[in-house]
Amino acid sequence: MRRRSLLAAAGLAAPVSMIVGLNDAFAQVSGRPAASPVPLDARIASARSHFDAGRHTQLLTALPGLLADAHQASRGREEITLARLATLYVLASQVLTKTGDYDQARTTTDRAMVYADLSGSPIAAAAAARESSIILRHQGEAAAAQHHIMAAVARIEATGLKTDAQSSAYAQMLCTQAYTHAVAGDRAQALTMIQEARRAARSLPAQAPDGCLFPLTPAAVQLYAVGVHWALGDAGAALDVGRTLHPGQFRTAERQARMHTDLARAWWQLGKPDRTAAALLSAARVSPAEVRDRPAICAIVTQLHSRHAKTPGVPELAKAAGLPG
Repeated sequence: MRRRSLLAAAGLAAPVSMIVGLNDAFAQVSGRPAASPVPLDARIASARSHFDAGRHTQLLTALPGLLADAHQASRGREEITLARLATLYVLASQVLTKTGDYDQARTTTDRAMVYADLSGSPIAAAAAARESSIILRHQGEAAAAQHHIMAAVARIEATGLKTDAQSSAYAQMLCTQAYTHAVAGDRAQALTMIQEARRAARSLPAQAPDGCLFPLTPAAVQLYAVGVHWALGDAGAALDVGRTLHPGQFRTAERQARMHTDLARAWWQLGKPDRTAAALLSAARVSPAEVRDRPAICAIVTQLHSRHAKTPGVPELAKAAGLPG
């Protein structure tokens, strides 16, 4: 069965408006501009806020007009307009990857890379390359994923890391590289890269400034370390790393919920359904989309519901995820 059929069978299918948004947003990128009186940058910031808050349907609904207007604005081939278009495609890829639509995400990421290269912005190019590596990893192409992220690391490092934006981009690339190695089972490289990311992030502020393309902080690197350890099969180390993390360290609902889901995956790996359910409930209360829309998390919720239905919190969690009662 295809992924959508599986999700539908589990009661987890995306709403019709989301599916329509996916089709419309990327099939005709040169469509009619929205002619909105609101400045494009403000609308893009609003779209980013939808992602940060887990409002995936609203974001997918906004993307067609945004992409059309961003294409219109980039016709002069100015660096800033091309970089803006590239980062908008990155945002599109992020929400598509979040909801498991990897084929669509690969298309949007390819476009992000084209426009980032045209812009000449190493930051935009790094963002596009990172998204490409994530999608390739999800599609089982580990070697290609590693190639993309290593190239991004080298390109950012070549800037000299003279600004916080460059330093945060560099640390982010290292985090992604570490996780890519971990998923591929390369323990030595994964641990080396996450340690290097910690060093690179030491000088970054505890809270990233508004509008930062890579809002990485030392706490965010620690959250990546949680993921690296459980991806390597070491749930105990993941939970040990995560013991100092708390929601107040993360500005957005998406990141706060991600903290809870990453810890839940470690508890699940340890065979602790009660702790897993508690962590996922915490995620759902912050951002319901994190347990409703992400395929990997939906799978855990489904297994909890089928195997541990009487565990405290599981009925509430299943309801939050849209499972049948």
